Amino acid sequence: MPNLLSIIVPAYNEERSIEAIISQINNLPIEKEIIVVNDCSSDRTAEILRSFSLNNLKVIHHVSNRGKSAAVHTGIENAIGEFVIIQDANSGYGINDYAKLLEATKNSGANIVLGSRFTKMSLGNILLSIVYGVKLSDWRSRCQLIHRESLLKLLPELKNGNFAFEILTKAIRKKMRVIEVPIFHG
Repeated sequence: MPNLLSIIVPAYNEERSIEAIISQINNLPIEKEIIVVNDCSSDRTAEILRSFSLNNLKVIHHVSNRGKSAAVHTGIENAIGEFVIIQDANSGYGINDYAKLLEATKNSGANIVLGSRFTKMSLGNILLSIVYGVKLSDWRSRCQLIHRESLLKLLPELKNGNFAFEILTKAIRKKMRVIEVPIFHG
């Protein structure tokens, strides 16, 4: 489906935040699917997820706790959108900028659009930019919109729990195009 955004939410024991995150994502005025992967939570997360009846919501339950990496993999494997964002279940950071990220990728043809929280580069970001040969001000941003076909090419190599940084560095090594747009981080 062209322009459909698949938003993957790995969840483990998120009874305090899962309802608010899903509602916040669902209220965005963009074409999207929400994929929540419940990684065998021991709290009320599964019960809360069963209470939702949204046409654009897919809920997948792991029968054993396999970790965030496995939950993200499961979400990616079940995504059908042209673009993917991995959203933490306990933080709304970046959600209100999804439309801006979509617009940036449409206008640029980039494989990854990175939502940058910073206007100035720190020493760490300068060093990473030198090492990888790509100038970015927010290497640790978890707000990334990724073309799904690009992500599928990276998926077999993704092993780390720090998916945002790992995706970014592997994409750069594969000469994928990465751009940055400023986002609000409050």
